[in-house]
Amino acid sequence: MATSSRAERPDRRLARRRLASREGRTVATPYLYIAPALLVYGAFLLWPLARAAQFSLYAWDTVSPARFVGFANYVAMVNDPDLLASFGHAAVLIIFYAVLPIGLGLVVAAILNRARVRGLSFFRTVIFLPQVIAMVVVAVAWTRIYSTDGSLNALLRLVGLGDVTRAWLGDYTFALPAVGLIGTWVETGLVTILLLAGMGRVPRDLYEAARLDGAGAIAEFLAITLPAVRGELVVAATLTVVAALKNFDIIYMTTRGGPGTSTTVPSYQVYNQAFGLGQVGMATTIGVSLAVVIFGINLVLNRLGDRAAADS
Repeated sequence: MATSSRAERPDRRLARRRLASREGRTVATPYLYIAPALLVYGAFLLWPLARAAQFSLYAWDTVSPARFVGFANYVAMVNDPDLLASFGHAAVLIIFYAVLPIGLGLVVAAILNRARVRGLSFFRTVIFLPQVIAMVVVAVAWTRIYSTDGSLNALLRLVGLGDVTRAWLGDYTFALPAVGLIGTWVETGLVTILLLAGMGRVPRDLYEAARLDGAGAIAEFLAITLPAVRGELVVAATLTVVAALKNFDIIYMTTRGGPGTSTTVPSYQVYNQAFGLGQVGMATTIGVSLAVVIFGINLVLNRLGDRAAADS
């Protein structure tokens, strides 16, 4: 018996080694599959971001040798009212790019989903159309609409509101809201399509049961539709908030940050500091700060989305 037990021990050791080796391969295998993607991601995103963070610690105008200044650029950014104002303008644009489109998208999607409109695919295409048009074209078209002899002022004169007309993109008070409304027009279609997709997955039986219980359209929306699209709302909020904070092309094509600095945003300040003023260090400082803000907002939105998914 002792001999047989001693003979079994090597077999058991061999089995344990094979099991450990197999488990090791199981743990490492997923990382091997994603390693190529991680290398590409690191080379084209993480490495440039790290270099930008490095440049933000230097004073460099691309002509003179770079001079290490530590966090002096960040201190200068915080103490510069124009640069701080650009972040405030971006916060205002979040209302137009995210809050208003999500509200309008919820209403439009709920109406289209409840009414079961004939030719729904056509309406989806029309609503989504601003997303497939180049932002430069959108900006040029809206610049014409906002001009002194444009469509908006012509409409105001037609209804007897000629005293309200103005050069909308040249007005210190209305320039930023005017740019923001362009974002509302662009982003509403995206939000509507996302919410329609979520609403389309809700079983019709739930609505029929709610109607049998005497629930109206608003009660159905609050009790059934809104909880069902929480995931899509988080995605829509993430995409639209990022679009507001990264906004550059519309600002560049419509106002160039003017009049004065009333429509400057961080992305435009990055361009202006780097290519207009030649201050690469300050430009990268603003860019890194903007990236941190976007990352923080995305983290909060994703946490809220995960919590909503867990509650459901």
